[in-house]
Amino acid sequence: MPYKRFETELIVRPDDIDMNNHLHGSKYLDYVLAARYDQMGRCYGMPMEEFLKKGMNWYQKVFHIEFKREINLSDRVIVQTWLDSFDRADVKVGFRIFKKEPRKVAAEGYFISTMIDIKTGRAVAIPQEIIEHYTQFTE
Repeated sequence: MPYKRFETELIVRPDDIDMNNHLHGSKYLDYVLAARYDQMGRCYGMPMEEFLKKGMNWYQKVFHIEFKREINLSDRVIVQTWLDSFDRADVKVGFRIFKKEPRKVAAEGYFISTMIDIKTGRAVAIPQEIIEHYTQFTE
């Protein structure tokens, strides 16, 4: 089922740049997670705070990225994310990071987040009402 794609715009800051004058590889994960945090509340209507109130959190289990073109200081980027699939305690989220001008893919990939119980730190099944809430956003 194709899920709706949401976008968040970010600007590359000086402390995000590596010694090769490109966006540091670790910052791609930061940008994707910042976009998801924004989109959880703004686009899905279920901000991270809702999960925390329920004693749940997300752990990043897998992060796969393919680099396509460099991102430089002061570039504006668009981070596009979408739900891909659910599997018990996991959700797979696809993403693309575009350079805003010109709108070309700089990186793409996916990550898998596991829902955990904050008290135990162990994986728990994603409650059905959360899956239903998120999966209503289809194209």
